[in-house]
Amino acid sequence: MKRLHLILLICLCLSNSLFAQSHFRKNLQSGIHQTIVVYGTSLSANPNGWPAMLEKEIDKRYPSLIKVENMAAGAMWSTWGVQNLDERVLSKKPDLVLIEFAINDAYLPYKTSKKVCQINLEYMIDRILEQNPKCDVVIQIMNMPTGIHFHEHRPDFASYNEVYRNVAKSRNLLLIDHTIYWKPILEKGLPEYLKLVPDGIHPEELAWRTLVTPCILKSLQIE
Repeated sequence: MKRLHLILLICLCLSNSLFAQSHFRKNLQSGIHQTIVVYGTSLSANPNGWPAMLEKEIDKRYPSLIKVENMAAGAMWSTWGVQNLDERVLSKKPDLVLIEFAINDAYLPYKTSKKVCQINLEYMIDRILEQNPKCDVVIQIMNMPTGIHFHEHRPDFASYNEVYRNVAKSRNLLLIDHTIYWKPILEKGLPEYLKLVPDGIHPEELAWRTLVTPCILKSLQIE
């Protein structure tokens, strides 16, 4: 448990300190209702997964002030994200958007180059901020794939994660890098990792509750 707390503290420390002054956070503290849109892959899409837990935890702190719209979808990647941005994100008029598509941009059958990955991500950011310059856009890098999901399907996934890191840095956007706590678990050995990610790519409920959701809350500086 102490190790978990240390990892989550590192996650917080590596977050962009400017988020303390984000419009989203200040509006919550001022009692203004806020809408979060979660946009990404099956690592976000589960209706009972971390987005639902995030909504519940924020509502505990700011009752009746938060709505999380989970617009992620399984097996999707950033080209789909671009194509569906109007309907699934912009129409919700978000105050904060959490984006993650890197893991499926790295999926070989989709033939998405790292350049296209970057162009698509930057396009989505630009469109969101064009609609609402005060919207907080948060970039996420999720857990690592293992087994067939890594070796046969996403051998270069780390390079796609680096694209996300570089875009977040260049745009001065908050990056939530979940690999910070997943790497130490995987380094203990694959059996330890598979306890939390049984199929080698999709975390289960315990991981959402004890790792993913707390890291997002701390990164957003939700007290």
